Amino acid sequence: MRTLAKETAIYGMSSIVGKFLNWLLVPLYTFVLEQSSDYGIVTNLYAWTALLLVILTYGMETGFFRFANKEGADVPRVYGTTMFSVGSTSLVFAVCCVLFAQPLANVLGYPAHAEFIAMLGVVVSLDAFGCIPFAYLRYKRRPIKFAALKLFMILVNILLNIFFLVVCPWLMQKAPQTVNWFYDPSYGVGYVFVANLFSTGLVTLALLPDILQATFKPDFRLLKKILAYSLPLLVMGIAGIMNQTVDKIIFPFLFADKEYAAGELGIYGACFKISMVMMMFTQAFRYAYEPFIFAQHQDKNSPAAYAAAMKYFVIFSFLILLGMIFYLDIFKLIIRSDYWSGLRVVPVVLFAYIFQGVFFNLSLWYKLTDKTQYGAYFSLLGCVITIVVNVLFVPRYSYMASAWASFVCYFVMMLASYFIGQKYMKIPYDLKSLALYTVVALLLLAVHYYVVTPYIWLNYALSTVLLFAYIVLVVKRDFPLRNLPVIGKYFK
Repeated sequence: MRTLAKETAIYGMSSIVGKFLNWLLVPLYTFVLEQSSDYGIVTNLYAWTALLLVILTYGMETGFFRFANKEGADVPRVYGTTMFSVGSTSLVFAVCCVLFAQPLANVLGYPAHAEFIAMLGVVVSLDAFGCIPFAYLRYKRRPIKFAALKLFMILVNILLNIFFLVVCPWLMQKAPQTVNWFYDPSYGVGYVFVANLFSTGLVTLALLPDILQATFKPDFRLLKKILAYSLPLLVMGIAGIMNQTVDKIIFPFLFADKEYAAGELGIYGACFKISMVMMMFTQAFRYAYEPFIFAQHQDKNSPAAYAAAMKYFVIFSFLILLGMIFYLDIFKLIIRSDYWSGLRVVPVVLFAYIFQGVFFNLSLWYKLTDKTQYGAYFSLLGCVITIVVNVLFVPRYSYMASAWASFVCYFVMMLASYFIGQKYMKIPYDLKSLALYTVVALLLLAVHYYVVTPYIWLNYALSTVLLFAYIVLVVKRDFPLRNLPVIGKYFK
């Protein structure tokens, strides 16, 4: 537990700081881009890249962890084989995107900007290839280097965004001769993708020392075994990422008025980003938890460790949810006021992220028993729910239907995985504690929503008291302060 907590903290700091820095691009985009429809383009195309990244990695990250941790495994060979496979498919994809950029742009509704497609094709290919060296860093328990490289990529991306969207327009007014030889003011949102291309290329170069540690002669017999294990995870991954992105992918196709659809999608995308704090925590936990479950599998105490990890995940997830909702009037200031109409999606999306995180915790049973096909079944079930709800209700209720589709999708997946998983791998989850924290969180939310005064300061004071009450419950019941490192000795 201490090792997991330590590495989650390191991954978490990089993830939270990195995501927070990326999060700061949301106000930049909403304040600098002329219309919400411009941000709708960013939301739509990055939803496609998220889906394509899953397809191009096809479960090989988890496959690498599984086969690298087998007894007697030749880790450099496993590493080199998985990297060869992902690298080959990524290269083919990048070439196809560059060669067929115009036809693809026509289909996606951006015929005037085929270069957007070419750039994102190269970006997603480099990202997919880089997933394996990053997985190798996690396997080697090198979270600091992992975090440093992730932050390096994000910082470069942010600085280039600021340069192209803020500095260059200012220089065009003050000293046009300094930038007019390469900068086109009318290109606008296109510079978002230019910045991403440069930042991804630089971090790929920075990974070269770790890439060179692999055995570059692929073992095709081993590759066949890894693919047999990983491909069911691909189906699960595609369905899983579609649960997160399909609403943003199909949204423009569900309205006759494309400009209206892009504007609504921009509002939804910006408000959805506010909820990303929960996703940051879930992702940080995942980075540390996946190597942890494979490494602990042979330990006789592992079921208790898995149950404890679930409980603490839920405890801190509800803490984040309460903090976000109680102070949403402050968080909303990061986006322009004409986007605020979409803030009602935030509580719904936060709950959906908690269900997603619990589902990920539960997923250990089919990964450790090599029944990865169940992950595909659950994700396909969720994907069907997401698509059906979006298609039926988005034309009438717009992005609120998309938010509730995510909520229902992950709730059903979570329940299905729990009840089926307990038959194959009995984990003694502390259901009483999980139920207690859920009920307490819901009661505190009810007080927050129904006890409202005309005074803003008094509302904030009440929210602070409610949040403090939850923290006191956690400390008294499950997280005594004496267990904290360094400062714990000062508490009884």
